[in-house]
Amino acid sequence: MAASIAQTTVRVVSRRHILPTRAALTLTPSAVNKVKHLLQDKPEYIGLKVGVRTRGCNGLTYFLDYTKEKDKSDEEVLQDGVRVFIEKKAQLTLLGTEMDFVETKLFTEFIFNNPNIKGTCGCGESFSI
Repeated sequence: MAASIAQTTVRVVSRRHILPTRAALTLTPSAVNKVKHLLQDKPEYIGLKVGVRTRGCNGLTYFLDYTKEKDKSDEEVLQDGVRVFIEKKAQLTLLGTEMDFVETKLFTEFIFNNPNIKGTCGCGESFSI
C-alpha cells in the first residue's frame, strides 16, 4: 500500500454562517421577456444555450443558440419560467453575469454585463478574462 502524501482531518463546525453564492447568470425582466418571445413559436426547443467561443480581436465572444435538450455538463438557469443553459466551457467565464436585452432605434441585442471581464475590443464583440 502506498504512503499517504498528506493527512486530512474532519472537524465539526458549529454556528457556521452560510454565505449566499453568486448566481451563475441572472436575467433582467427585459431579457426574460425576449427569451419567452423567441421560444413561444418553437415548442421543440426547451430554452436557450449560452456559450463562449474563441473569436474576435480580444479572445472570446458570446453565442446564443436554441437547445432541444440539456447536455450532461450544462448548468441550468431557471428564472421566471425561462430556461437558459450555460455550456461547460462558459460556466466560470459567466459566473455572476447579468444578461440584459436592449432595443433602440439603431440596434436590438442581448448585452452581457460581466464582472469578470478584464478587457474588450473596440467594437465590443470580444473580450478577455
